[in-house]
Amino acid sequence: MTDRTPDPGAEHPSPRLVDPVMIAAFEGWNDAGEAASTALEHLELSWDATPLASIDPEEYYDFQVTRPHVRLSDGVTRRIEWQTTRLSVATLPGTERHVVLVNGIEPNLRWRSFCRELLGHIERLGVTKVISLGALLTDTPHTRPTPVSGIAYDKESASELRVELSTYEGATGIVGVFQNECVAAGIPAVSFWASVPHYVSQARVPKAAVALLHRIEEVLDVEVPLGGLPEQAEEWERTVSEMAEADDEVREYVRQLEEQAAIDAADADVPEADGDAIAADFERYLRRRGSGGAGS
Repeated sequence: MTDRTPDPGAEHPSPRLVDPVMIAAFEGWNDAGEAASTALEHLELSWDATPLASIDPEEYYDFQVTRPHVRLSDGVTRRIEWQTTRLSVATLPGTERHVVLVNGIEPNLRWRSFCRELLGHIERLGVTKVISLGALLTDTPHTRPTPVSGIAYDKESASELRVELSTYEGATGIVGVFQNECVAAGIPAVSFWASVPHYVSQARVPKAAVALLHRIEEVLDVEVPLGGLPEQAEEWERTVSEMAEADDEVREYVRQLEEQAAIDAADADVPEADGDAIAADFERYLRRRGSGGAGS
């Protein structure tokens, strides 16, 4: 768990933002393998985000579960750092558009009030769209590319960002509740979910974080510098493969998952390729990477 701002509830003067989009991730139930929170923190660092506000944790967190941390300043002065949800702002690379980043912890109490407080920030900052990141445990093999599913609760958002309308029924977390509250308030909102292999769920999974960052690149049409994450993802995969090879049952289970994944991929409905769409996607990719394209 990462350290949070030591001044809960503090707000910085509201900047004038240009067509801001919000990206949110919450540690906890929605964050298998710490994939979503890792991706969000990487965006904060890569885009040099500056603090905007933090939510006072007093009303929303059980401090026996989400405990504050004691820190030493100059090796002498003790201070308490309260872990909470904080907001920051950055400018999307190569554009004048802004992004508001919400680096959160799933609250223990008063979820509706928590969402209303976030909606207050959305209104105050003029946010036009909300993208939430999540990760869940599934029976996907660690050897294949990490699946990422996009979910929307309304047809307009689903069409604009080319994601599926949600048909899920069952227990949900703060990502689902927040997304629902955004849609109810008239704010377009989608969520992207990375699938994390359940048999390695206790470890941090950088491979899933990279997959989420790629979806952010696609949706916002910007480059996200990945830094050392791809190398960390490769090392993670090698380590898990070595562990699986050392256990006959796990090795056989992974083999079965790989076979099923291949069958599912073969059975999937693949839409007929559209040449113009493919060319446009490729040009966007080159433009993000600074390697050519129509805007070069």
